[in-house]
Amino acid sequence: MKVFGFIFARGGSKGLPRKNVKMLAGKPMICYSIEAALACACIDQVFVSTDDNEIAEVAKNAGAEVIHRPSTLAQDNSDEWLAWRHAIKWVKDKYGDFSMFVSLPVTSPLRSVDDIQSAVEQLIQSEADICISVTAASRSPFFNMVTKHDSYVSLVIEPSTDVYRRQDAPEVFDITTVVYATTPHYVMTQDRLFSGKVTAIEVPKERAVDIDDIYDFKFAEMLINEMRL
Repeated sequence: MKVFGFIFARGGSKGLPRKNVKMLAGKPMICYSIEAALACACIDQVFVSTDDNEIAEVAKNAGAEVIHRPSTLAQDNSDEWLAWRHAIKWVKDKYGDFSMFVSLPVTSPLRSVDDIQSAVEQLIQSEADICISVTAASRSPFFNMVTKHDSYVSLVIEPSTDVYRRQDAPEVFDITTVVYATTPHYVMTQDRLFSGKVTAIEVPKERAVDIDDIYDFKFAEMLINEMRL
């Protein structure tokens, strides 16, 4: 079984400019994903798909092979699923068929090697089409999340029985960007995550930080520095 790791990093970013190569606790943020992939025994090769020359240089120096992504697939409104397809086709043209596609977004630098390994194993054992990562949600649509209706609000989901504490509500999770594991066939024949059978691994909150803005970045940096003490 050939398992390839992929990291998708475009040059543009509005929430946190140049975030993919922004120095996070002493090294470019993308390096955390590359290093985790390279350290994972189940991943045979690591690729970085990017439209940006600086990102490409950093990725190459960190040990990844660079896939040059067309600018049309690197816009603010570009569908990353199409970037996945482009990368799969590029790799197949160069290396032939492979068994598993593992995406490791740059925005989750605190993931562990075990998280990656667990996703690969869960995909195989569950016989699902794709494995995503989740973490326990702080809020629940059954208890303390509402939707607006003109001047009024109501729970997003009305529970079948009265719920007086969040702990009594059905367990819900946030999707994280720690890891996605699937097959090239699924990506090439479907058009979204939930088109088929989806399984998941649960990741603790301290490894599930998803960096979208400077506040997420500072929080992640604090956690990394604390772990080094």
